[in-house]
Amino acid sequence: MESGVQDWLHQCSLPDGTELQEHTLKTEKNIIIGDRCTIDYGVEGKDVIVCEFCTLNGSVVADGDVRIDNWCEINGDVIAGEDAYLGESVKIHGRLIVRGDLDIGDKVQIDRGFEAKGWISIRNPMPVIVYLILYVMTLLKIDNPDEIDSALNELFGEEDPGDDTPLVIPPGSKLDMKIFSVPAAMRIGERCRLHGNIRANAVIVRDETTVFGSLRARGAIEIGRKTQIHGDVEGGGKVSVAPTAHILGDVAGLSLSLHEDALVEGMIRAPNGVRIERGDGPE
Repeated sequence: MESGVQDWLHQCSLPDGTELQEHTLKTEKNIIIGDRCTIDYGVEGKDVIVCEFCTLNGSVVADGDVRIDNWCEINGDVIAGEDAYLGESVKIHGRLIVRGDLDIGDKVQIDRGFEAKGWISIRNPMPVIVYLILYVMTLLKIDNPDEIDSALNELFGEEDPGDDTPLVIPPGSKLDMKIFSVPAAMRIGERCRLHGNIRANAVIVRDETTVFGSLRARGAIEIGRKTQIHGDVEGGGKVSVAPTAHILGDVAGLSLSLHEDALVEGMIRAPNGVRIERGDGPE
């Protein structure tokens, strides 16, 4: 059961409408950040969950709850619209503002003071991995923990994730304004706006998204309709470019499926061949 949730975290999913704006990664969905991540900006979402040993060089802002696991460091403010849960040895170098209740663990450091509207409990909160198991059960609407693995496989085996799928940053990721590097496959939703050169095992970019940087993947890359990539696209497998996509740099892959209505401004390299698609293009 726990391993199923941990496996689920080892993928990167950015929901529709995600934006990196003014040093904040912003979404209307929940945010889950895996352990040992280093992020050079802040995050803003519905509920925000940060697993242990993470460093964020920005503020954490949530409309709902904030959960920050043990030994994390936040170089900014933490603002929770509802409740906040801080694990052991968490360091917050800004202010902590909590509209609801606060559960705070041992040896927590808050440099600029805190404000909590509700109850304050000095105790170590529920471990994040235990909370995530309950969260996933609620997300998937299942009652039996033994069903988690099969339900997760069904959810993420589909081509398009559900509306409730959170923004997930996998463990060990390194994100800054120049590089968005994750040790997993990445799925970017529709109408997103991102800055930085993306590095992942494989990349899917949905429709009407803009990336101000390059895409590089060890495996396949798929680029949706009306999507703009302001850089090169380099895949270790097949690269697919949908109608009306616009790539301002070079495109390279083992093979390339390119729609006739797509625009590539740079050079094309595909040792296993280029296929020009017409009509609706590849699905």
